[in-house]
Amino acid sequence: MNKRLKKGTRTGFTTGACAAAAGAAATKALATKQIPKTINTLLPNGQTVSFKVEECSLEEKTASAMVIKDAGDDPDCTNGAYLTAVVEIISDKPETVTVHGGDGVGRVTRLGIGLPVGAPAINPIPRANIIENVRREGADILPSYGLKVTISVPDGKKMAKKTLNHRLGIIDGISILGTGGIVYPYSTSAYKASIQQSVKVASETGTDTLVFTTGRRTERYAMEQKPELPEYAFIQMGDFFAAAMESADKNKISRVIVAAMAGKLAKIGQGMDNTHAHKNRLDMDRVAAIAKKAGGSTDICNTIAKTITVSHAAELLKEQGLERQFYQLLVKDVANSMSKRLKNSTKIEVMAFGLSGITLANWEQ
Repeated sequence: MNKRLKKGTRTGFTTGACAAAAGAAATKALATKQIPKTINTLLPNGQTVSFKVEECSLEEKTASAMVIKDAGDDPDCTNGAYLTAVVEIISDKPETVTVHGGDGVGRVTRLGIGLPVGAPAINPIPRANIIENVRREGADILPSYGLKVTISVPDGKKMAKKTLNHRLGIIDGISILGTGGIVYPYSTSAYKASIQQSVKVASETGTDTLVFTTGRRTERYAMEQKPELPEYAFIQMGDFFAAAMESADKNKISRVIVAAMAGKLAKIGQGMDNTHAHKNRLDMDRVAAIAKKAGGSTDICNTIAKTITVSHAAELLKEQGLERQFYQLLVKDVANSMSKRLKNSTKIEVMAFGLSGITLANWEQ
């Protein structure tokens, strides 16, 4: 008897893989004049998988099919999305397969994501995969006719509100994504790719300043402090500090700002590429050394070395009136860490926020 997969390890499929499956199923219905219950498709990574066809309808020259996205254990707002494809026979264009975006698929309004302005937000690899699978199932049709494939996602506009598409200039729906076809739980590569794309889009607009934050809260605080910057200049890097700095450097961003709370800042200053709690532990001895520089007593610093949070360390220093000095040294430490990853000409700024949004310290160089 097979053991159940441990929670948090089950893989799923990308929107692109599901769209390709829907397109293949609709094409198969046209070619065979039968409604398929399942469809075998080839993923971009070369793997062949079987999808359940949830709905399918057939008319003389048109068929539609729907596949429900299963994202596995990945916390994706598109999990459960209905990826729907309508495939139409085109009489005067033999051997051609075209892919279009329907309701719920976003539309590109800004340069920088590798798609023309005005095009549906169906990325190149998923688009090619849709065409490949439609061609396989429509091999008997294509010598005489062309096939027009329209991908739609009911509720895609609603789902898009939970994504950062609007900052990338993608409106009215979600993106059809996926370079391999498989979704891995809490995918590091996917998050890094999102950061890279966001930086590129901002760069293409001519933006010379980017603000990297560690989450929605710090982003909101940073926006309040930098109201002059456009929304797409704010990028949530999460725990991926190194990836954010690398992208900024690659795209020649002239001014880079990092905004975070004390714990994440201490980890960045420590030199961590990834600040996730399970990836790297905070060195409280180092925090104690910063406290000593701020003027903390030996007893206070020894106590700080044994604590587990930076906020607790700050509370102890506050009793000696040294909290502000401590935070100022902390952000300076972060600036030094940033400068090692950015060109010498890049302007650097660091903002430290408290839980309530108060600015604890700021550093510019």
